[in-house]
Amino acid sequence: MSHTTRPEHREAVLDIEGMTCASCVARVEKRLERVDGVTASVNLATESARVRYPAEVDPQRLVEAVREAGYEGTLRKRPSAQHAHDDAPSTPAPARDAQDGGHEHAQEHAEEHAGGHVHDVEDHPGATTLRTRLFVSAALAVPVVALGMVPAWQFPGWQWVSLVLTTPVVAWGGWPFHRTTFANARHGAMTMDTLITLGTFAAYLWSVWALVFGTAGRIGMTHAGGLMDDAADPMSLVYFEVAAAVTVFLLLGRFVEQRSKRRAGAALRALMQLAAKDVELHDGTRIPLEQLSVGDVFVVRPGEKVATDGIVRDGRASVDQSMMTGESVPVEISAGAAVTGGTLAVDGRLMVEATSVGGDTRLAHLARLVEDAQTGKSRVQRLADRISAVFVPIVIALSVLTLVAWIATGGSVSAGFTAAVAVLIIACPCALGLATP
Repeated sequence: MSHTTRPEHREAVLDIEGMTCASCVARVEKRLERVDGVTASVNLATESARVRYPAEVDPQRLVEAVREAGYEGTLRKRPSAQHAHDDAPSTPAPARDAQDGGHEHAQEHAEEHAGGHVHDVEDHPGATTLRTRLFVSAALAVPVVALGMVPAWQFPGWQWVSLVLTTPVVAWGGWPFHRTTFANARHGAMTMDTLITLGTFAAYLWSVWALVFGTAGRIGMTHAGGLMDDAADPMSLVYFEVAAAVTVFLLLGRFVEQRSKRRAGAALRALMQLAAKDVELHDGTRIPLEQLSVGDVFVVRPGEKVATDGIVRDGRASVDQSMMTGESVPVEISAGAAVTGGTLAVDGRLMVEATSVGGDTRLAHLARLVEDAQTGKSRVQRLADRISAVFVPIVIALSVLTLVAWIATGGSVSAGFTAAVAVLIIACPCALGLATP
């Protein structure tokens, strides 16, 4: 009788930088799954990818695949066959190594996933830079919008002042969008950021052209306001307020989105902060927690956290188990009772024999459940990813058709241009992303 050997698979989690929309997610997944035997689930909210791949595939090949898609990827944790229960088991490593690495992996992974240790999301360099872009761009855009929309405030030469104020907003303030657009263009891809870049640059470049080569640059020119102006000469109109306002609104959306992403790991971080950092053995020796082995006996004093799951061998104490059970009143624990790592000894003294360490503890299992919930994707999310693959090209085609239709039906060029830009702008990343649970 012949037996078919099932290939061994491993799992890895990658952190991915630069994704901004569902189109980015679809592109990364597609690129990863081009590697033979690889299946991937990319999550935009956590900026991560859970990848299942054959054991013979070098994990660095996965990182290279992400870079080929136009994004930066890093392995978050050491690849493991631990979760691939249905496949042939990996060659077992020495028990102590597995135990030593389990808690260390869980702790490091939780901290990285949460965006740092205990820093507030506002202190993150990315959030700080984006906040600066938002505030500076908003300060410059407000007078541009006011001048463009209120004719009474349009002093001689106002349109040239609008040019000066709008240029840094579009070029510097909108750079996060443009950078992603250009990076993806090098790889022959289009994302939601492509629409933002096309829309804002179309409004900006039209306005510059009208100033330099049209009649919009003459001193004393006034703009009647309104986006569908039917002026006889379309080259007398500028749309700096459109480019500036749209950039600011999208920066605001990106800033709020980034803050939400940074907080996505808060639950996981809160769980792992419950774990002790080191532990005192029964002989008085204090060692790092990752060096603790099954069967070791350790001491728990009042005010200390129980280092890992175990059985009480001696002593009596009140233990706060609210993190596991939700019970607000401490529970009396004595010899023979089981204790859970991460719970807090309120009083008394315990001698505990470790029964589970590292990735086998209840706390680590909880952390994995939270991680799986955050990195997994629902069927609706997968449907949105498939739609996004064709969404951007369709929107660009609709924008061009809108312009052609306006002109072909006798509408003004300026009105057609405004409608075409509107099609690009309203298809920003917010709609598809926020509508997907």
